Amino acid sequence: MRFPIRKITIHPEAAGSSVARTVVEKCPGVPVVTAARPSVDPGDEGHSKDTVFITPRKGRLLKRCPGTSSYVCCGYRVLNLVTGCPLDCTYCILQLYLNQPCLVVHADWEDALRELDELIAKHPGRVVRLGTGELADSLALEPLTDMARELVPRVLRRPEAVLELKTKTTFVESLLDIDPRGRVILSWSVNAEEVVRADEKGAPPLTARLRAAAEGRRAGYRIGLHFDPLVRFPGWERSYSRAVEAIYDHLREGDIAWISLGSLRYPPALDAIIRRRFPGSHLPLGELVPGLDGKLRYFRPLREEMYRRVYRDIRRRDRHAEVYLCMESPEVWRSSLGRSPGSTAGLARCLDAAAIAE
Repeated sequence: MRFPIRKITIHPEAAGSSVARTVVEKCPGVPVVTAARPSVDPGDEGHSKDTVFITPRKGRLLKRCPGTSSYVCCGYRVLNLVTGCPLDCTYCILQLYLNQPCLVVHADWEDALRELDELIAKHPGRVVRLGTGELADSLALEPLTDMARELVPRVLRRPEAVLELKTKTTFVESLLDIDPRGRVILSWSVNAEEVVRADEKGAPPLTARLRAAAEGRRAGYRIGLHFDPLVRFPGWERSYSRAVEAIYDHLREGDIAWISLGSLRYPPALDAIIRRRFPGSHLPLGELVPGLDGKLRYFRPLREEMYRRVYRDIRRRDRHAEVYLCMESPEVWRSSLGRSPGSTAGLARCLDAAAIAE
């Protein structure tokens, strides 16, 4: 699977960049224009998936994961090298947050490594976990940019850094001949097949993702999995149990560094967008109430029920993977998993240890 690109716009200040050369070489025959702004068709509603804009960065590329003090966060850093995603998931929060009408690739992404060096210098001896999956799928544009292939060796030169690449795709080919040295986690967003089919437009099936994960593991990478968002629908219990079984049909106990669990949640303003763009979606029909962060999420007992069920299924197959909740309170942790890290700092220490343990 490759996502078709119909148009490439290159900012004049990015015209000589290696990123621009790579993208143009990989898209023979695709029209290329040089302009300070991307050219898109009217009516794209800010969600064009086939136009790429290569541009210099604006502001810092390395930032904190945007958690909230109301919930326990994983405490990692995000590298925003790409903005936008060619997938079209019903629940994607980027529909609300992004206002650019195309896929944006930052040409001077190596500046982010200088920012990483500054961070390491401020905190010597500490593990720095970072990822590229906040504003984009980490590997969805890899066949177009080779960005992960370029990034991984550079991150590995920094012994304090651990890189997580999170994706729904199967685009791991460019990484399989690189020795990850135990410090690169290839992670997949996973879900029940019913959710994949109904709400993850453009993404491959769960089994295809898991085959790619097995390839990555054979190449020496450790694996991360993210059940996020967990969605309630008739028969969800059996469907998520089958998803867990599928995971361990492809991976063994000990292959997985961590597994996160997070429930469906989104800002209230996204509700109208989902209803307009996906009028047949069942997601807005769930028992959703405002959480401490203002986002709509399932009523707490419903979330806890889902976490307990999926956690139990995982622990039946795997005693070693670090299982954690994404954006939940210590009380929900204790009720669902029987334990709590107590704070963002506590969870960060657990994941730092999991990142370097093999």
